[in-house]
Amino acid sequence: MLKGRLGLEKARIPHADRHGLLWLSRGELCVVDGCLHFLRGKDSLTPGIDQIPHQAVSMILLGPGSSVTHDALRLLARHGTLLAAVGEDGVRSYTAPPLLPDRSDVARRQAELWGNPRRRISVARHMYALRLGEVLPHRDLDTLRGIEGARVKNMYRLLAQKHGIDWEGRHYDRANPNATDLPNQAISHAATAVQAAAAIAVQAVAALPPLGFIHEDSGQSFVLDIADLYRETVTLHVAFTAVKQAERSDDTIDRLVRREAATVFRKQQVIAAMIDSIQRILRMDEVGHGTGDDRDS
Repeated sequence: MLKGRLGLEKARIPHADRHGLLWLSRGELCVVDGCLHFLRGKDSLTPGIDQIPHQAVSMILLGPGSSVTHDALRLLARHGTLLAAVGEDGVRSYTAPPLLPDRSDVARRQAELWGNPRRRISVARHMYALRLGEVLPHRDLDTLRGIEGARVKNMYRLLAQKHGIDWEGRHYDRANPNATDLPNQAISHAATAVQAAAAIAVQAVAALPPLGFIHEDSGQSFVLDIADLYRETVTLHVAFTAVKQAERSDDTIDRLVRREAATVFRKQQVIAAMIDSIQRILRMDEVGHGTGDDRDS
């Protein structure tokens, strides 16, 4: 008799040969006859059930209205497939059980770059170049942050003007976030959604969230680094679009932002783009080739 369930514990496919993310919502993730299935509309007269190729994907993103059985968790863990509970289209990231991929090259590369001061500032400069459109000559992180801060203020003003929104500056009261004006509330909600997408991307490649190259204190520093790359193209676009929608809608600004974020994430494939950004930032194409480790961005 074969060990385990049909000996499948030895049939794990490397993540490099898998096909990325699988989105599921409004159903039950369960096991039927030893295989993973997703049962949709089980309380209706016409339920549907799909077999899930769990060995062929790296991560399953379980959206609203879904549940998962203990047997499904056990099967996913056995085959090294990650599972994350997320909001609609990834606008929230609630939890991701530690079902880590079968590789550590991304984490080791990140730790290597982060642990070397010269390489760390090189990565930080590269990230600022992606955000600002040019490589700054400065090598001091505080100087880079100051330059970025000044340009971001101008970016807020220009984008608000583009969307026809009155802008009085960025203000945020952490103790009372609803005390700020509508544009500032929208930016805060949009930033939360984009950070959730970044968290999913970081989890998907098994990078190390605490090891940020620009952010330092947060346990999600690298997530914040990645989210900031999309501040102009996604966060502010989502926020200011939602503010304009609020002029003709009775919905709360939070709901409008979440809906707009879900649409943008889906159309622009934001999470997939973030995964590509992580690969480029960490220069994963150089791993194993022995070149370029000390090159400046």
